[in-house]
Amino acid sequence: MPRKEYIHQPLGQEVEALAGRYVLVKELRLPFSGREVLCLIGHAAFDTACCGAGGCGYAVVPGFLGKWMSGKAPAGEPISEVEPVADETVRREIEAILKKLESVHQVNFW
Repeated sequence: MPRKEYIHQPLGQEVEALAGRYVLVKELRLPFSGREVLCLIGHAAFDTACCGAGGCGYAVVPGFLGKWMSGKAPAGEPISEVEPVADETVRREIEAILKKLESVHQVNFW
């Protein structure tokens, strides 16, 4: 699978959304089968939705790390090179590890 650029987002910066807000709290380099997987851990709160309130912990997995912080975006954020996780079995394994380690409710892959 072709590699992609991931522009690192600031941690701890709350982002307003239509039904609430979210914040990335951790960037994790997870060892997996001799490689590293870049994982982002965040929290979301849904408190301005018309159907009620709630929240969750979540993870976003850009992919296997290629080059770590090897460039800079126009606004100065670091850029890493990642290879998206294509194999469904590997995705399930990574999801299970993250749910156990980080108490997240959902894991999304690029």
